[in-house]
Amino acid sequence: MSMKKHGYHLEGLMALLLFGVFAVCLLIVLLTGADSYQDLTQRDRVSDNRRVCAQYLATRVRQSDAAGAVAAGQFGGGDALLLSQNIDGQEYVTWIYVNGGYLMELFSAPDSGMAPEDGEKLMAAQALSVSLTDGLLELSVTPEQGAAVELVLSLRSGEGAGS
Repeated sequence: MSMKKHGYHLEGLMALLLFGVFAVCLLIVLLTGADSYQDLTQRDRVSDNRRVCAQYLATRVRQSDAAGAVAAGQFGGGDALLLSQNIDGQEYVTWIYVNGGYLMELFSAPDSGMAPEDGEKLMAAQALSVSLTDGLLELSVTPEQGAAVELVLSLRSGEGAGS
């Protein structure tokens, strides 16, 4: 009888040990999967930010593309994209620039005296480079993470583009 009792304890111990090994393996698989998922979502977020920065700039230029309405300039100590428009006979400028780690947008009269800090934060960005030569607008924006995104846009308004 004592042999039978001892066998039951050993079987229970083996079942518990097998369950423990299974639980540890399951935990290792879950942690590996969670790390992979986190890496993938981080990569996707960086890729999305790059794409959104480029699409935003391209869309704003296309919306404003008229003779003399798109220009490259300086604002807040760095390059800026200037998009001009005339509303009821009054000239207004949309400044797109980088300040304080953000891509910013400021809509104002050209001589309003607004500071770079007065703009609206759009998205995290490190740098913006703008140049306009012979109707070709070259933009380079560096998002918060990742490499710079470069765009070359041909202004359809032609010879009226400012520089």
